[in-house]
Amino acid sequence: MVSPAIALAFLPFLVTLLIRYRHYLVLLYRAVLVAWLRDRLTGTTREQRAFQYLLAHAIPGDPHHILQTFDQWCYHCEHLSCVGPAKGRIVERLLLERAPLRVLELGTYCGYGTVLLAQGLPPGARLYTVEGNPQHAAVAEKVIRLAGFDEHTVELIVGPSEEVIPQLREKHGLMKADFVFMDHWKRCYLRDLRLLESHQLLAEGATILADNVLFPGAPHFLQYAKTCGRYRCKVHRASLEYFRAIPDGVAELRYTGAR
Repeated sequence: MVSPAIALAFLPFLVTLLIRYRHYLVLLYRAVLVAWLRDRLTGTTREQRAFQYLLAHAIPGDPHHILQTFDQWCYHCEHLSCVGPAKGRIVERLLLERAPLRVLELGTYCGYGTVLLAQGLPPGARLYTVEGNPQHAAVAEKVIRLAGFDEHTVELIVGPSEEVIPQLREKHGLMKADFVFMDHWKRCYLRDLRLLESHQLLAEGATILADNVLFPGAPHFLQYAKTCGRYRCKVHRASLEYFRAIPDGVAELRYTGAR
């Protein structure tokens, strides 16, 4: 049994830890505990609840307003792991600079990133977005169509990325991607980047953006991108979506061609 004196000796250390990591504790509470409790109380998922909020408050056919409404939900109601407005501006700027005609998104989730990308496409461009979770894909499909994008502009592909990527050329007609946005499982970033390479799906000069490379983090992906010799790599530092006190970043890779 721990004596009161020993317990008191550790008290300042525990208080220091709580103060230092308080933002991460709040994230755990909002992103995990609150969602878990509301899922069970309502019988719906937070993604479904977010879509119901969009239906009630967003303007159909207005992508910008749909993204703003998503942001309001995430700031004031429940946390969603979307790219968010701050990092979204980085994506928008690079999309405008590169004006890609063939865009690939890995990790549709509930459609936030898809709408962000689709609204910035130049005329005649097409977006292919891949989601492995059928429940998330069902919500995303409704969000994408609510924003006003049809199947000719945005093709939603449901299935694990490691199975979809090898079929993109033959089954979906994507010869090479000019712009790739990764926002799915961070542990899959490196695997899927190498799949894109091995199936020759990256156009020379293609831009690859990867979200959350600092938190939760994708260290093996970053190490490979910086050392393999196929990419020029930089990290745009920002904060975690809807949590300004938690540092994060978006990796930008420029594909210089196979070696």
